[in-house]
Amino acid sequence: MKKTIIILTIFILVLSLNKHEKYRIPKESIRFRVVANTNDANDQKIKRKVVKNLKTNLLKTNKFKNIEETRNYMKNELPEFTNIVEKTLKDNNYDKNFHINYGKNYFPQKTYENELYPQGEYESLVVTLGDGEGDNFWCVLFPPLCFNETKDYHYKSLIKEIINKIFE
Repeated sequence: MKKTIIILTIFILVLSLNKHEKYRIPKESIRFRVVANTNDANDQKIKRKVVKNLKTNLLKTNKFKNIEETRNYMKNELPEFTNIVEKTLKDNNYDKNFHINYGKNYFPQKTYENELYPQGEYESLVVTLGDGEGDNFWCVLFPPLCFNETKDYHYKSLIKEIINKIFE
């Protein structure tokens, strides 16, 4: 009985730690952000289309094993990202300009999954539409916390794996 209580306590602790760690953005990461011109419905719709059209190319980052591979891909694909945004705006008769930058970009303070992320300069791909005064889409490309096909990203836990083996 005592052994069962200890194992259950450890199991609950591991699950609660994993839940907290599940969405934590590591210090070394690459973010992605698209900032709408304004909060006008059409500007927000265009922002969502830009995200959707870039998604196919950005999904390729999920296969990279380290930040350096992701970084090289992002730098090499910048002209293609620019073409995709240009085409999206043109196809939607959207006459606003845009700016795209890969490098250190400012991010305001963000809250994601009850975790507070401070404002600051972060390595990222940022697309700013028009005046960039509207709500934005943002996520983390490396490690792949956005556009993840499984929708659930988990860090491995040695303790959890040991407990799973005990109950096999």
